[in-house]
Amino acid sequence: MAKSKLTLYIFIALILGIAVGYLLNYKWINQYNEQIIKSDTQAKNISAQLTTISDTTSAQYLALKVQRDDQLKIRKENDTIREKELEPLTLLSDIFLRLIKMIVAPLVFTTLVVGVAKVGDIKAVGRIGGKTMLWFLSASLLSLILGMILVNLFKPGEAMNLPLPDSHLSTGIQKTALTLRDFIAHVFPKSFAEAMATNEILQIVVFSLFFGVATAAIGEKGHIVIKAMDAFAHVILKITSYVMNFAPFAVFGAMTAIVAKQGLSILSTYAIFIGEFYSGLLVLWLVLIFIGFLILKGRILRLISSLKEPILLAFSTASSEAAYPKTMLQLERFGCKNKIVSFVLPLGYSFNLDGSMMYMTFASLFIAQSYGIHLSFTQQISMLLVLMLTSKGIAGVPRASLVVIAGTIATFNIPEAGLALLIGIDPLLDMGRSATNVVGNSIATAVVSKWEGELEGEIKNEG
Repeated sequence: MAKSKLTLYIFIALILGIAVGYLLNYKWINQYNEQIIKSDTQAKNISAQLTTISDTTSAQYLALKVQRDDQLKIRKENDTIREKELEPLTLLSDIFLRLIKMIVAPLVFTTLVVGVAKVGDIKAVGRIGGKTMLWFLSASLLSLILGMILVNLFKPGEAMNLPLPDSHLSTGIQKTALTLRDFIAHVFPKSFAEAMATNEILQIVVFSLFFGVATAAIGEKGHIVIKAMDAFAHVILKITSYVMNFAPFAVFGAMTAIVAKQGLSILSTYAIFIGEFYSGLLVLWLVLIFIGFLILKGRILRLISSLKEPILLAFSTASSEAAYPKTMLQLERFGCKNKIVSFVLPLGYSFNLDGSMMYMTFASLFIAQSYGIHLSFTQQISMLLVLMLTSKGIAGVPRASLVVIAGTIATFNIPEAGLALLIGIDPLLDMGRSATNVVGNSIATAVVSKWEGELEGEIKNEG
């Protein structure tokens, strides 16, 4: 109930933000917008004239250069005034972003250690563990690659055309791809405390993998650590739910500021982005069902049909975890053995969130496109690999993907302020990806059951 109320409040904040933003744009901010556009156009025209003059020491060239500098100064002044006027609104989303960043490191560490420790005793779980992880890694990679291909195909962010925030102008945003040395430095921590303090997510992931495997390896003593970490993870998830209560205020501030700056035309871009993302999810469903068909044959259609209720539940609550008990029940009725379901499904909620995975590449590259930041193919592959690691262990709670994206885009010098573009529409997107997570995990469980020869022939009757 609380989750659906939060979603309702977010939608109300979204609509209010659009309405207030439109009024501000029409009555107040538009004067600055018009001056910015006018100055920008004149500066570009003067720049075009400058390219036609070969003698850079001539009086005409120097006069035009002074005129262009004046126009750029006027543009900057108006931009600064506009930002100052909207500062109280942008502060709301800034607070939310800071709170999100606050929980990134402990959330990744605790959930990943518990997940790895549970699967780490690979000798005990034998073939099941290996086959499960093979499917999860393959499905995650497929989802990420599909998201990367589609966002490059659709290019939804290009229409946004946002200026880079001042705080990021001096960070070398246009520099070339990360060197191998840079990448290695981002991956391997020299100090776990430093990695936690600076939110170096990849380094935290590497330490968590070692910690999780070692915890499982020490046997009985490790169980205490797992219990403690599990409890700590639940505390962090509870904090996450508290932080999410601030989301409607952040949505209101972010949407009001965006619409006030850019007018209602910004919404057409959002409509395109949402439509393209859902088209992407449909393609992902078809690919997963096709792969499931190759292994399960015609039974894949019966599996999807039996999952109608958990899929609808996940969609309406925007949480794949809300559908967990019903999904488990339906999988057992479908013919999956309890021992397989109870092993694969919980791991899936940490390691195999297919809808969320696709969203991460889609959203991260959308933000880059919105700021006009070109990422080379090498950089995009690097981001895909970073997301492949940073997303592992993040639980299927509402809007958890924002936590991962916040940690990842900073690695690639993409302004974190870009997350404000997603906060407002995230509940809509979360519904689709949560439903997709349920489908992905259910197909994974059925496939592993089939591989293990533990899939019974017929669906059990309701009674």
